[in-house]
Amino acid sequence: MDKLLQTLLDTAGISGYEKEVAQIMKKELKKCSENVFEDNFGNVIAQKGKGKKKIMLAAHMDEIGLLVKHISKEGFLYFIKVGGIDDRILLGQRVIIKSAKGDVKGVIGAKPPHLSKEEDRKNAIKYTDLFIDIGAKDKDEAQKRVSVGDAIVFDCPSFVLNGQLICGKAVDNRVGCYALIKIMEKLSCSATVYAVATVQEEVGLKGARTSSFRIAPDFALALDTTSAGDTPGIKETESSLKLGGGVAITIMEAAGRGVIVSENVRNLCIETAKKHKIKYQIDVLEGGMTDAAMIYMNREGIPTAVLSIPCRYVHAPTAVFDLQDLRSAIDLSIKIIERVIG
Repeated sequence: MDKLLQTLLDTAGISGYEKEVAQIMKKELKKCSENVFEDNFGNVIAQKGKGKKKIMLAAHMDEIGLLVKHISKEGFLYFIKVGGIDDRILLGQRVIIKSAKGDVKGVIGAKPPHLSKEEDRKNAIKYTDLFIDIGAKDKDEAQKRVSVGDAIVFDCPSFVLNGQLICGKAVDNRVGCYALIKIMEKLSCSATVYAVATVQEEVGLKGARTSSFRIAPDFALALDTTSAGDTPGIKETESSLKLGGGVAITIMEAAGRGVIVSENVRNLCIETAKKHKIKYQIDVLEGGMTDAAMIYMNREGIPTAVLSIPCRYVHAPTAVFDLQDLRSAIDLSIKIIERVIG
């Protein structure tokens, strides 16, 4: 696995706590851009080239996770969820608390089924009934290691599952961040291109709102992940996307509550993929949004495309994607930008 990709997947950065990822993005984008800075909101913005047209590329840095809400007298941590997380996947997960005193490992626990009532065992456990065990004997000991407000990430290092398939805790959307860097490395055009690593996407697409207002681009392209449907339990009518099937070109998000890609932009993406023989799939989302949903409504309206890498188990502690789809996303992004510029 590419070392940069692995580093991005393994680095911690829940919404509002993206500092570690931002440092990596600034370092890498400085190698291929003329100007890189961090705005007031925490977005990392890189600029390359000069020209009348302004192009914006966006990929969010934040991942889903948890935040310490309370430390009990017994030394257990209670938490809130940051981003969309299914309660059912939390029990038994290993986590890392990003404390100012250093990383602290823990495990998410609950009352065992052996000691639960029969009617309780029939119901899915709620996150409010869970806690994190860091091995502290009481509150005083716990407070020497962690604090209320500390960010919590899943302890799931990335690895190669098989050949081109990669697993990682922050696939959504560090694969987009990786693509952002690679696009800027390869891109050479007569326009002003802005690569934006946005913050707080998972909790309201916030960084995309502020950065797109500042840049006011003529065209924007959001890079993200989307749900693949090639696993048991998912019908083709729910998702027909497959790993290895190519980059996903989004038509609509959240049944229209998110971005509705204009006909001109949609045709541009599809025609460009066909012309350059880049594998692609069409993505129509009934749920979920990307930064594009905020960007395309900014100012007078900004023509915006969405290219996504299909993933299994999005918003779980470990997601799976195909490197071939990531390469397709990078290649198609470059060709679309070149065509927009003319």
